[in-house]
Amino acid sequence: MRVFITGATGFVGGALARTLAAGGAEVHALVRPASSRSSLDGVPVRWHEGDITDPESLSRFFASAEWIIHSAGQLGQAGLSEDVYQRLNVDGTRNVLAAAQAVGSRPRVLHVSSPGVLGPTGAALADETAPCRATNSYEKTKAAAEEIVRFYVARGVAVSMARPGFIYGPGDKHVLLLFQAIKQGRFFYIDGGRYFCHPTFIQDAVNGMLLCLKHGKPGEAYHVLGPKPVTFRELGTEMASALGVRAPRFSIPKPIAMAGVYALEVASKVTGKMPPLTRTGVDFFGQHRQYSWKKARNQLGYQPTYELKRGITETVAWYRKQSWI
Repeated sequence: MRVFITGATGFVGGALARTLAAGGAEVHALVRPASSRSSLDGVPVRWHEGDITDPESLSRFFASAEWIIHSAGQLGQAGLSEDVYQRLNVDGTRNVLAAAQAVGSRPRVLHVSSPGVLGPTGAALADETAPCRATNSYEKTKAAAEEIVRFYVARGVAVSMARPGFIYGPGDKHVLLLFQAIKQGRFFYIDGGRYFCHPTFIQDAVNGMLLCLKHGKPGEAYHVLGPKPVTFRELGTEMASALGVRAPRFSIPKPIAMAGVYALEVASKVTGKMPPLTRTGVDFFGQHRQYSWKKARNQLGYQPTYELKRGITETVAWYRKQSWI
């Protein structure tokens, strides 16, 4: 099986590449000339220089594709302009799917999306029928990318969508910042840490995404998640336990936190330094985001196996081995 991956130098794309290569697939990966490939040292990957913002490079890249995995994109990050998210998450997805449409063999395509397109979920588990209510630039552009997927599905491209949520695990540098804040005693809860999130260990996410690629229906989205949602207080306590430090104790009401980070954002425009927390970050810790993965179970046979304690313990052990914490 010849598999082509965008975003293989990232956390999720790299994990997909390692799993596919270990299973005997011939893995090809798109890489920008300046990007580091070190995270996949020792993995038999055939690299092709190009960029999802360069349609011509994609046409060459996909010429002999059987499977295409589009995992490249821009995660939420403080200080980025709307244009960056638009160019990578929306225009990049359009370029990838246009190139896939041009391939005569009509490969199966997986688009890696996010349950964040639904926005805050409230206290109930949200499934794939919930309407998109994205609240920030990352979520809005991922929602727009899903519309592009549906456009190309209507034109014969076999694209399914996986929505892995709040992914963590060995190799991740995004949630690493939360581990570091807890270890250093700098993390505090919003409204007592009562809001729910839905952590997903990387190997569960990979297994679910590959099931989606193999068996997902074109145009359909599938939530690929950990076994169950947990409160941020539960998450912080579990992380602290694995790190061997005292669990976070402090809590700030959301309105006060919002006012404080707004002041930090204003100050950052003067100093040029990124604030340690933004209003988007407060929203993340101060709203429910929890989802149902029954559709993936019923249609794909998906079943997560990493309970939170096991996933956190393995992640901390890996971070320590790399001297990241």
